[in-house]
Amino acid sequence: MEPTTATDLALLVVRAVVGLTLAAHGWNKFTGGGKIPGTGRWFDSIGMRPGRFNAYLAASTEVGAGLLLAVGLLTSLAAAGVIGVMTVAGWTSHRTNGFFIIKEGWEYVFVLASVSLAVATLGPGSWSVDDALGIAGDMDGMAGFWIALVIGVGGGIAQMLVFYRPSSVSSGD
Repeated sequence: MEPTTATDLALLVVRAVVGLTLAAHGWNKFTGGGKIPGTGRWFDSIGMRPGRFNAYLAASTEVGAGLLLAVGLLTSLAAAGVIGVMTVAGWTSHRTNGFFIIKEGWEYVFVLASVSLAVATLGPGSWSVDDALGIAGDMDGMAGFWIALVIGVGGGIAQMLVFYRPSSVSSGD
């Protein structure tokens, strides 16, 4: 395999695995278990209020950004979407549980966000919709890195500033 072809194949595999994993995670919010009402109640319980609105926002972003990343369309912006939802998830749900996912820690969200940032930096590769449209080189390299990082982390922080209202635990004083 020539280097470009090997790189393109590797980028396709990484984009597809991360993107489709995230899209499935979002789709499950729409269709699994308690669906959006149940997910909304859980979002309320972790302080993302209103929960139902944030459930729709998270599920839609996960499906949309995941599918865009998988096919390599608007790759740096798709990566920013992944990073944004992972920033919110990491802070609101996983940060106090340590690193390991088996203890509900932040390992999983960190890996998805980091791999998405790497893809935004490397670009989608030749086997992508961005390449087919002739826009693959427009937002990769350091531009892709900064687009994904600033929009992703910034968007996640902005969402939490607007919607994150955790319940305070009273000491009884």
